Amino acid sequence: MGYLNPAAGRAREGKPAAAVTNAAAATAAAAAGSTPTKAEYDALLADTNALRTKLNALLASLRAGDVIAP
Repeated sequence: MGYLNPAAGRAREGKPAAAVTNAAAATAAAAAGSTPTKAEYDALLADTNALRTKLNALLASLRAGDVIAP
């Protein structure tokens, strides 16, 4: 039990996770009409892909830092 044994508690501490930068500002805007244009859709898709990439980098950092299970 780590709280009774300080050395065992330190052994279970995770190492610092690598820093992950903040996500960039969104480039998509509200659709001008009732149906989005291809450009509006593409901007939203690019933002979604960028956020997915950022989330995956954050999860990889947390796993490497033993903060979450691999």
